[in-house]
Amino acid sequence: MKRALPASFYARDVLEVAPALLGARLVRRLDGAEIVGLITEVEAYRGEEDLACHARAGRTARTAVMYGPPGRAYVYFTYGMHWMLNAVCMEPDFPAAVLVRAVRPLSGLEIIAARRSGIPPAHWTDGPARLCRALGIDRALNGCDLTDPSGGLWIEPGQSVPIEKIQTTPRIGIGSVPEPWKSQPWRFTYSENC
Repeated sequence: MKRALPASFYARDVLEVAPALLGARLVRRLDGAEIVGLITEVEAYRGEEDLACHARAGRTARTAVMYGPPGRAYVYFTYGMHWMLNAVCMEPDFPAAVLVRAVRPLSGLEIIAARRSGIPPAHWTDGPARLCRALGIDRALNGCDLTDPSGGLWIEPGQSVPIEKIQTTPRIGIGSVPEPWKSQPWRFTYSENC
């Protein structure tokens, strides 16, 4: 039996969960095979007051999953072409999620290569839309229980990342969001070379 992170892992403040996801293993079962990537970059989105968060407009059909139980996948479509994967955090009815921005592929490389044909390996999964394409993550996985491997998408414990190796910066792609949300240091990254 695969060992996924439990719901209690996600039922904490999103600003605790986000850096704790660095070094964890994102696993996707696709066509009978498994693709595994080490999570290296994430962003936190926290509540209706966070003007960079989709929940800023309240509960909608699109954001309903964010208001649900912790440990669910919030998968949304953006720019008319890209899927993005988030892990829902905190207590139900408080919308918060961690956007998984990048992973380092560990296994299933031949599947990723076929899905990302013509793309250099360094760029297979180095962005949120790229990793969704590489791992076959789309609307069908919106609401998937990330704590249950039977759903085909889950997050396992991985390697612990020392706090001194984690870098924080403002979130990416939110240039039109007003302060203080634009500059919140809620993007967390790490490099194994640090």
